[in-house]
Amino acid sequence: MAFSSAGGGASRAEINVTPLIDVLLTLIVMFMLVVSMDKERGETAQIPQPPKNGETASQPERTVVIELVWTAKDQAPIIRINQKDVLRDDLEQQLARIYLTRAEKVAFVRGDADVDFQYVADVIDVAHHAGVTRVGLVTQGRMIEGE
Repeated sequence: MAFSSAGGGASRAEINVTPLIDVLLTLIVMFMLVVSMDKERGETAQIPQPPKNGETASQPERTVVIELVWTAKDQAPIIRINQKDVLRDDLEQQLARIYLTRAEKVAFVRGDADVDFQYVADVIDVAHHAGVTRVGLVTQGRMIEGE
């Protein structure tokens, strides 16, 4: 530190920043060296390859959409899983069969605008009992049976 001896004022301390700049430059050089030496580090990508025999393998549909279709006032809506009608009593069994071998346990519930939310909540509850861990809600306009 250097002190000022000129004049009649109070002496002021000054910080010498040269050693701090030397340390900073040394750290920058070290980080640059470490990063440049680590070329092998990174994420490997697994690109899907087409089948060798030229045929496309049929894969099951990944997205499961449970629809509640409004029929008439004061009646329970029709329940469908991927456009296939399902009875209310068989819903949990069907969902359990679908999600038995799946690692991704996600379902979407699409309820008509006129369907009472209690029916939607019941379907979500049944889906959770069947093994679905994540449920997404999809909205749409009015859809009447037969359209």
